[in-house]
Amino acid sequence: MAEHPEITYIGCARCGTQIAGLDGRYACSGCGWVNEWTEGHRPLPAAGRRRPQVAPRPQQP
Repeated sequence: MAEHPEITYIGCARCGTQIAGLDGRYACSGCGWVNEWTEGHRPLPAAGRRRPQVAPRPQQP
């Protein structure tokens, strides 16, 4: 059973805005700061574990 990502919170290292991320990976929408992906709380999933893309629904005329 795969674990679900945990929502984590931190103050932005550049501007101090409170931001949320998944498993310790953050991106600030206020100033554009992004932390290094290796700083996350657990490894990223392997490419083979990704869910298949769902085809978009056709638009109605």
